[in-house]
Amino acid sequence: MSGLLISAAWRSSGKTSVATGLLAGLVARGLRVQPFKKGPDYIDPQWLGLAAGRACRNLDPYLQGDAEVAADWARHAGGCDLAMIEGNLGLHDGMDLDGGDSNAALARLLDVPVILVLDARGMGRGAAALLQGLALFDPGVRIAGVILNRVGGARHEGKLRAAIERFTRIPVLGAIGEDPRVGVRERHLGLVPAGELDDSRERVEGMREAVCARVDLDAILAIARTAAPIVAPAPGPAPPAPALRIGIARDRAFGFYYPDDLDAFRACGAELVTVDTFADKRLAEVDGFFIGGGFPEVHARRSRRTGRCARACAWRSRPDCPVYAECGGLMYLARSLTWRGQTWEMVGAIPADIVMQAKPVGKGYVRLAETGEHPWGAGEGTRIRAHEFHYSTLAHADPGLRFAWRMERGEGAGAGRDGIVHRNVLASYSHQRGVGGNDWVRRFLRHVARVKAARADAAAVAAR
Repeated sequence: MSGLLISAAWRSSGKTSVATGLLAGLVARGLRVQPFKKGPDYIDPQWLGLAAGRACRNLDPYLQGDAEVAADWARHAGGCDLAMIEGNLGLHDGMDLDGGDSNAALARLLDVPVILVLDARGMGRGAAALLQGLALFDPGVRIAGVILNRVGGARHEGKLRAAIERFTRIPVLGAIGEDPRVGVRERHLGLVPAGELDDSRERVEGMREAVCARVDLDAILAIARTAAPIVAPAPGPAPPAPALRIGIARDRAFGFYYPDDLDAFRACGAELVTVDTFADKRLAEVDGFFIGGGFPEVHARRSRRTGRCARACAWRSRPDCPVYAECGGLMYLARSLTWRGQTWEMVGAIPADIVMQAKPVGKGYVRLAETGEHPWGAGEGTRIRAHEFHYSTLAHADPGLRFAWRMERGEGAGAGRDGIVHRNVLASYSHQRGVGGNDWVRRFLRHVARVKAARADAAAVAAR
């Protein structure tokens, strides 16, 4: 088993594109590669998973804690030829001043070497000073190499290599020039998700060609083999036969789901039934719905043209079919959505309107304290950690709306609250993940099962 962490000096250095190209190149060599993404992220993992041919897993020290991170690393990396983590932010960045949740701390925890992607635009001799500073800042982190990105040409590359080789001990593993194949268009939440693009596989192949032509893959494999060995745990029990059917919105607009949460649904005996909010004219018969995050604002025009599905979803938003929605799902269930001077009618299951803002409203980790209004909570006062990233706010909301959480950190739905509770819907700007003791999937399914049983009992009484 080999492992490594791809990081950078700062965000937007091109590390996702480089990591995607490297993963595709290693897979092309016949290797079984498991991708990971550090921190809360839905979009980068789509590209990494597409390149690797398997679901990318998130390692999040803030939500999980070190022990759970290490266990997830062993469980998913074990049995593969190589595991690659793409970091977030810069190598030493994080919430804590001591760097306990940084990429560097994660590399130390898992005992894996680090390869840096350096955005070299406008840099010369200073590249060596920067790399040396990153290495000396935490000597316990093994910076095993650097890939120069966005190099200005052969002369620029030569100067960079000469300075780095003279003043540091960090080997240059490759240099990539400005190449339209190495990059994915960005918008307000980051990269455009792979699931939205018809040519995403061709784009991954372009990244593979561009990166592998300029980077020494053999050297990277040799570095990865210096990682600490991984002992995979014994496989768990087989999931039970499905007892519940849960509709899950998965299409161009909705794709923000953690693989471990979807695994938890199946492990608890639920069958996940894919719902396409664009194409489906009638929703499948299910016991509950999970509508994750995404970009309903980008696809609102198309959603309007497929209004029959929206009306079906609204019809399903009744007390006999529980719905849980996060961020983009909340926006989709609202009455309307306004963005860039246009307003579109949405599902109407929540008595509030959505207005997109020019800058982020809520961004980062949140802490939530449960209220007594939560329909399937763990108990009033229970605290959980989650995360948010949204540009929208509520407008003209029904003053009688109830909320499942008080915000102890973060923005949520505003006024120190999040988790709209209306009829059978719980919809929040906060994204939950079933780690760190937050078993939200199991609690949601228990609620769905109770509602289903009550519906069956009522039908039996009516039939007498």
